[in-house]
Amino acid sequence: MNKHLSRVAVYSVLIVAAFFFLAPMYVMIATSLKDADQIRNGNLLSLPTSINLESWSLAWAHACTGVDCRGLKPYFWNSVAMAVPAVLISTFWGAINGYVLSMWKFRGSDLLFGFMLFGVFMPFQVVLLPMSQVLGFLGLSSSIGGLILVHCLAGMAGTTLFFRNYYTAIPRELVNAARIDGAGFWKIFWRIVVPMSTPILMVTLIWQFTNIWNDFLFGVSFSGADSKPITVGLNNMANTTTGVKAYNVDMAAAIIAGLPTMLVYVLAGQYFVKGLTAGAVKG
Repeated sequence: MNKHLSRVAVYSVLIVAAFFFLAPMYVMIATSLKDADQIRNGNLLSLPTSINLESWSLAWAHACTGVDCRGLKPYFWNSVAMAVPAVLISTFWGAINGYVLSMWKFRGSDLLFGFMLFGVFMPFQVVLLPMSQVLGFLGLSSSIGGLILVHCLAGMAGTTLFFRNYYTAIPRELVNAARIDGAGFWKIFWRIVVPMSTPILMVTLIWQFTNIWNDFLFGVSFSGADSKPITVGLNNMANTTTGVKAYNVDMAAAIIAGLPTMLVYVLAGQYFVKGLTAGAVKG
């Protein structure tokens, strides 16, 4: 009996917590599907009396903000062009760093890794000025290429930490046996290490994509008029609307901006949890 009551209590707490965290999402979806009259005459929790998708169309392509009437469409594709290569490059870079620091140690490698860990805890505001000077020197200011470089550098410490801690759990005998058989640095990496890296690879890809897609600080600091990511576009749309506030358009825009990361976690969330429990945070 006590066991049954305990289970009921646990499920009750989980249901209340789920409702608490999902309530804002419900309000956003419901508001985005209402027209202006339903928003004025109803309340936040009321269901839409009729489905109105015009706000989604306006948020995507035609919402006038006083600055432009492009909607989120160009910002969305800017984020795609920025996030995809930045995620792939920073993940590959972290895998190489972790591979070297765990299996090909050299004098001072532990000290180097310790210094790299500062990048995990360092506030990004500290690097805004020097990074802007570097981008200007390289001719990458206000460009998507500059944002890709910034996110690769900003994510290097975290991806290195993930892969290095994961690779330390790989039996060293496998690497030593491959060396005896004549395998070199890259052959061991591609033939032995990479096939065993699927769990931590999924963790890093999801982690990096979420951080890069949701970033606002670097986007607003280093982007130009034609290279702003979707977070900056969403901010501009929400804060510069002229006339009557179109809450349904703003809610639809917010859902569009967050949809890619939500889909990533829905489709690949199980791999994220498996990767963490397989050693991604051990060390």
